[in-house]
Amino acid sequence: MRAGFLLALLRGSLLGFCVGVVPGAGATVASLMSYSIEKSVSRTPERFGKGMMAGLVGPEAANNAASSGAMVPLLTLGIPGSASTAVLLAGFVLWGLTPGPLLMTQRPEFAWGLIASMYLGNVALLALNIFAIPLFVQMIKLPYRILAPAVVLVCTIGTYSVNSSIVETWLMVAAGVVGFFMKLYGFSPAALVLALVLGPLAEQSLRQTLTISGGSFAIFLDRPLSLWILGISAAVLAAGILVRRER
Repeated sequence: MRAGFLLALLRGSLLGFCVGVVPGAGATVASLMSYSIEKSVSRTPERFGKGMMAGLVGPEAANNAASSGAMVPLLTLGIPGSASTAVLLAGFVLWGLTPGPLLMTQRPEFAWGLIASMYLGNVALLALNIFAIPLFVQMIKLPYRILAPAVVLVCTIGTYSVNSSIVETWLMVAAGVVGFFMKLYGFSPAALVLALVLGPLAEQSLRQTLTISGGSFAIFLDRPLSLWILGISAAVLAAGILVRRER
């Protein structure tokens, strides 16, 4: 049990940091990817969604690691990796700071102070969560007939408040119905959400790459880094198929 806990923690942390470094991905994508991976490698995937420790530890570790990873493109390139780092970038500009390669040399006290504040923030978050455990337990004890309407209400208000669009609100309701039937019949809603989030980013990157190469797909085979990424992707896909066949 302890070994599985540590492996889920390490996998989630590594995956979350790598996803966080990619601009536009964010902690949500990292959490969903970690949950899908933990469920695929688990010997008891049917226990996920019922308090399985790996399904809790992996996504949370990925969520926290992605927040740290999102700081890498912000501090080195001046590119926000998530919504929160975009707010930080606006704050830097207001204070006359320019994130980028020269920030570490021109303002080292600020850069290292920011990194140190992230360590302090994690310690404070750990203490806060420990003291708030009784509150979280009471929330879990709420009957489903009370908790479910409250969640639906919050989702509806949040969706409508973004663009004040009733069409988007009905789309949210329809997505909820589809997700309910997917979970009922054994499909993974997390995988679908992940595809919907990453799909537009992948299409945009593909169009940019083909524009640079003049429409030739050979650009993906000309560079060692592209070959490594393709090889790793193929290995992960093959491993998933083999694991499923073994089961």
